[in-house]
Amino acid sequence: MNALFTQQLTVLNAGLQSFADNITRAGGEAVALSWQPPAGGDREGGMVLASLLNHPQIEAANEQAMAQYLAAQPMLVDVMRAGEAIPALDKHKRILHAGPPIAWNDMCGPVQGAILGAILYEQWADTLEQAQALIEQGEVSFEPCHHYDAVAPMAGIISRSMPLWVVENTENSQRVYSNFNEGLGKVLRFGANGDVVIERLHWMGTELAEAMKAMLAESGPIELKPIMAQALHMGDEVHNRNIAATGLLLKQLLPALLSTALPIEQIQRAIRFITANDHFFLNLSMAACKSMLKAAEGVPGSTMVTVMARNGVNFGIRLSSTGDTWFQAPANPVDGLFFPGYGVDDAAADLGDSAITETAGVGGFAMASSPAIVKFVGGTPADATQNSRSMQHVTLGSNPAFTLPALNFAPTAAGIDARKVLDSSVLPIINTGIAHKEAGVGQIGAGITTAPMSCFVDALNALARQISR
Repeated sequence: MNALFTQQLTVLNAGLQSFADNITRAGGEAVALSWQPPAGGDREGGMVLASLLNHPQIEAANEQAMAQYLAAQPMLVDVMRAGEAIPALDKHKRILHAGPPIAWNDMCGPVQGAILGAILYEQWADTLEQAQALIEQGEVSFEPCHHYDAVAPMAGIISRSMPLWVVENTENSQRVYSNFNEGLGKVLRFGANGDVVIERLHWMGTELAEAMKAMLAESGPIELKPIMAQALHMGDEVHNRNIAATGLLLKQLLPALLSTALPIEQIQRAIRFITANDHFFLNLSMAACKSMLKAAEGVPGSTMVTVMARNGVNFGIRLSSTGDTWFQAPANPVDGLFFPGYGVDDAAADLGDSAITETAGVGGFAMASSPAIVKFVGGTPADATQNSRSMQHVTLGSNPAFTLPALNFAPTAAGIDARKVLDSSVLPIINTGIAHKEAGVGQIGAGITTAPMSCFVDALNALARQISR
């Protein structure tokens, strides 16, 4: 009996055991069944899964990647101009976007609108028509934020003059970046690019950035994991609900901000902006999650997922072991609640780097901590709790830094294992905002979506080829 056949039998036996375990009996009658075939019935996926289960190299690699993720200590250390933090942005007219790579002509409306707005903000053009012409002439290049250790929500755009949060993992001195959150309404991250949007961006890049940098000079580095952990106990899941986390951050900001030599009017404007924006902490939550997952990158043989991101067309993932390679598929639909007057036909496909929160074990994975989120994304509090429980089927373990009161303070499921996604046919859950497909209209709803199965099949195929060499 060869090794591959043995592994295939292992998969079959595991599937049959799972089938049996998921049948509960009352009076001898089967009353519930939740078993699904591995890889959603994909034969190729099942075969590659068989070759990777219980593989000694993979088991050791995953243990290492998970340990590095858990050990990470993301700290907010600075605010920098994007071109200073990421020198490649100063060398060319280069714009970073959320999600996996995509060409201009394939981009959705909100991302195109946001890029045009960034060109106006950078004063590379005076009108939208001139900005469009620059793109068509090949004067502007586009790359994913993740290629430069950065993240941005929704149609998230980073250009060289924008301010960035700088988050450093004190365990290894690695730095990651995120842009500032603009608030709600007409904002660049939904593709709006009018005068009000550009004026706000200029204020954020000057006065607000100066205030935040001066505040950090007074306060010193700010630990982000404790803020996230406490917010989970206060009703946030630190993706689509950040009310508590923003309040906790503000509690740390205020004393330091008031101790700066800045004019009181500037301090007041900064405070008003932050207090009016319940999502102000979101971009810091994303950066903290990126920092933790970057620590797990580059472990040969690991099946741990270190990136999940969407660009409004495709969903992409990256594994610890496969470097900068993206594994993509069309983004799955979002099942959610629409604002009055809008429906499925109005929606863009899922977009943004904010799924980095779920990749790190919060967001949709921590919905049990945030029953109020269901009024925003749909479902019931019981659904939120079940979402957190179901993610235990696809992860390498849990993160004791983040606990869920509704689950008796159990730690969040963390460390998505691409093998377990195929083995269980349970897809990672993401809660997300829904953007209108046209640039600038804005958010039209929110809901729940999942990562496409084929991303994980393709990723494991690539890893299997590495290991077989």
